[in-house]
Amino acid sequence: MRATSNPVFKNLPRQETGYAGFGSTAAGAGQLGYQYGNQQHPQQYQQPYPQAPTRSLTIDDVVTKTGITLGVLALSALVTYLLTSANSGLAPLFVIGGGLIGLVLVLVATFGNKADNPALVLSYAVAEGVFVGALSFMFTDISFGGAGGAGMIGQAILGTFGVFAGMLVVYKTGAIRVTPRFTRMLIGAMIGILVLVVGNLIASFFTDGGFGLRDGGPIAIIFSLVVIAIAAFSFLLDFDAADQLIRAQAPPKAAWGVALGLTVTLVWLYVEILRLLSYFQSD
Repeated sequence: MRATSNPVFKNLPRQETGYAGFGSTAAGAGQLGYQYGNQQHPQQYQQPYPQAPTRSLTIDDVVTKTGITLGVLALSALVTYLLTSANSGLAPLFVIGGGLIGLVLVLVATFGNKADNPALVLSYAVAEGVFVGALSFMFTDISFGGAGGAGMIGQAILGTFGVFAGMLVVYKTGAIRVTPRFTRMLIGAMIGILVLVVGNLIASFFTDGGFGLRDGGPIAIIFSLVVIAIAAFSFLLDFDAADQLIRAQAPPKAAWGVALGLTVTLVWLYVEILRLLSYFQSD
């Protein structure tokens, strides 16, 4: 099993070769079974994940749980957007509060091995919805220097799901193989982006605009396009991680972890697309 750029999937065991296609067979199922089985005796899990008393994870479980998670996030975002429209002073509080709570919940899910807990996943969806709704308002409202209104939000949503659908097609057709080398390159690029963002933030304390990565200029536009591309390629690793769980016959509750991982990437992509659109609106 390959490592994934999405932290929610980081605890999945690695597989050395191959790439996934929903419904196909592959090696490494025993290792995935070990994660969901008795971790005190890994030698007992040389065979594929044993059949659960009821049934194992299916693609329908993944689609359903992801749909529920995104539905809760969308409802939370809509309510938050309406609240901030009525009182713009709430927007910064919602962005900070929702973002921090969402981050804490993801860290708990990742390092506490609780990504398959539906209460935690749905709580994350609510918190992230508050963050996304308030941030969308700030990007599009003139009182925060934004422009574009609800129309720009609609464009960002369409762009996000358009990229998602496109990368799903790329994954299923095998146009881009998810190899260990591909994974290392993608993770390296993500680390580079993180370093640049943190460096730009620190530099902005001393120089107006920092390195120019978020000021709306040509460099900022190029940087956003690069981030969007990396976020899009991250879907390939997320799809592969989900596919490995399905083939390993993991329990149905594992679908909640898949839903959480995909939602994290979708939110990241949406925010970056919204940011890019805001640059053109400000022009």
